[in-house]
Order: sequence, then C-alpha cells, then structure tokens
Amino acid sequence: MAQVYLSLGSNIDRERHIRAGLDALAREFGNLSVSRVFESEAVGFDGDNFYNLVVGLHTDLPVGQLAARLREIEDANGRVRGGAKFSARTLDIDVLTYDDLVGEFDGVKLPRGEIVKNAFVLQPLAELAPQHRHPLTGKTFAKMWDDYDKDRQKLWPVHFPWP
Repeated sequence: MAQVYLSLGSNIDRERHIRAGLDALAREFGNLSVSRVFESEAVGFDGDNFYNLVVGLHTDLPVGQLAARLREIEDANGRVRGGAKFSARTLDIDVLTYDDLVGEFDGVKLPRGEIVKNAFVLQPLAELAPQHRHPLTGKTFAKMWDDYDKDRQKLWPVHFPWP
C-alpha cells in the first residue's frame, strides 16, 4: 500500500466542509493520520481565511484513481470548478506525496509544489510526518519547516476536534 499525504483546505463554511472531507476520507480509506487544523489568510486573492490541515493515509489506488476519488469528495461538498485558480473553496483536497514518486502521473504532479511554497501546507506536513523526506530535496519535512521563512505567511492552530 502506498503512503499518501493530502492537504485539505476550505474557506467557505470551513468547519462543515473540513469535517465532511475528513469523514469521507475515513469512510474511503480507513484509519487516517491527521495534523492539527491551522487558520491562515487567503493566498493569491482577497478572501476569507482558510482552515488547512494535512492527512496521511494508505491506499492501493493508483495516483489517477486516487485523484478522481478526491475530486468526487470535493464535488460532493459543493466544489465549483472552472473559476479563478486562486479563489474561495468549499473543499480543496490535493495529493502532496504518494510514496516517493517524482514526476507526472495521470495528470498529477508529484510531489506537489506547494509543499515548499506555502506554510499552510508545510507546517502541518512537518507536524504529521517530521522525519519523512521530500522526494526531491531529500530534506525531512521537519528540517524544511525549520528552514522556512515564517514571516512569509502567517498561520495559527485552531481548536478542531475530529472525530
């Protein structure tokens, strides 16, 4: 089974959609590892703050089938497609890593570039999988977070009990 890390985010009815996304992932994939939930300002557009977290799971689904299943979960939560790249989201679920795959698989680029760019991805990933290594840099996620310029993006943990 592949070890997969996903990022989840929402800035529309955040608690409801994050909870629904987690519930759907747990139904589909069983036991989940879940980071704390962080609140952050919108990046790339003016909008309401986001809730973000990272989830770890194991799956036998190939990358393309996993991505399709994640799109179905997003769609079931009212995700509107075809708008601006940076815009409000009911639920956004992205594959960050799939084992140590590097490259494009069924239209999914791995590892996801946001890992090195966005605090709202890297901090919860470093928390959840501190000793896991980035497939390209070879650095642990904990080391990457230690080296990250924390003045670039502000985020803070929020109380979010689940389940």
